Amino acid sequence: CFTNHAGINATTRAKVFQLAAEMGYTHLEPRSPAVKKARKKVSFNILICSDTEEYFRDDYKSPGEQILVGVSEFAQAHQIDVNIDFVSPSVTSFDDPAFTTIKSLKSRKNRGLLLIYPFADSIIKELSYQFPLVSLVDQLEHQSIDCADVDHSSGISMLIDRLTSKGHRRIGFYTREYTIAASWSFRRYSAFVEKMARTKLKVSNRDIIGVFPRKFNSVVSGIDEAIKRTKEGVTAWVCAADHQAYDLIDGFERQGLQIPNDVSITGFDGIQKSDDRPALTTIDIPFRAIGMTGADRLASRIRKRFGGSQSIYISGTLIEGETVARPKS
Repeated sequence: CFTNHAGINATTRAKVFQLAAEMGYTHLEPRSPAVKKARKKVSFNILICSDTEEYFRDDYKSPGEQILVGVSEFAQAHQIDVNIDFVSPSVTSFDDPAFTTIKSLKSRKNRGLLLIYPFADSIIKELSYQFPLVSLVDQLEHQSIDCADVDHSSGISMLIDRLTSKGHRRIGFYTREYTIAASWSFRRYSAFVEKMARTKLKVSNRDIIGVFPRKFNSVVSGIDEAIKRTKEGVTAWVCAADHQAYDLIDGFERQGLQIPNDVSITGFDGIQKSDDRPALTTIDIPFRAIGMTGADRLASRIRKRFGGSQSIYISGTLIEGETVARPKS
């Protein structure tokens, strides 16, 4: 398969196996030089918990796409076969017919699994019984499985430091609900509360949106509440993800609020912006490094199936954008 040819750029190669997965062709076999001795093939299976329509949307570069670049580099360097399959977030059980179509899970060559995005609890339990398993995002209630992820705490800390350096003191937190509970959102909320406490800044429950008990029935109602809280004194919002921040910006601007003149907003991801949107002040997640680290950890887990689990957190980088300014006096 040409996707593992040494001359193919890793980013291009990752895009090819994404498109292949979308079309139903999920197998990518590395080409070994003829002079090498035959070796036992190792196969990884990558499961992506996302609807393909969401994953391949035109206005948002999926984090999973960037993680795959790192996985593909590791796979090419170590002559590993890669299979990719999508699982809808609506699938909540391993007994769902959706899993019967994933032929690679039944293959004897499949030695382990990489998970991208949060999965339902029951699915993770069943998969962890059958395969060596590494998640490329924290999975709620599953600290026993291996994980490679961004350091949420240091990222949120950098964002709040940036906001306080500009003079912000009343800072809110914004997120929203997902079909499957977003572990990364909870991690970033926890980091927010910790950092605000260490900075000795008060956090009002009313300035927290999208986390129990301040949940809302829709994205629109959550944004409306953020607008209300802004008019009542919140000067900056820390959003759990870039796409949330852009939703908030769109909602604010429809109500005549200017970013950052009237309110500052930060994101978390480092995803490339659309041309008609301001560049976010955000955290650039090292997706490629997470992909490579997760694949390397899975290879180790295959060699030592029942060793102790590890969680590896890699620091992101602060990106100075156009969405943070001093609060209005």
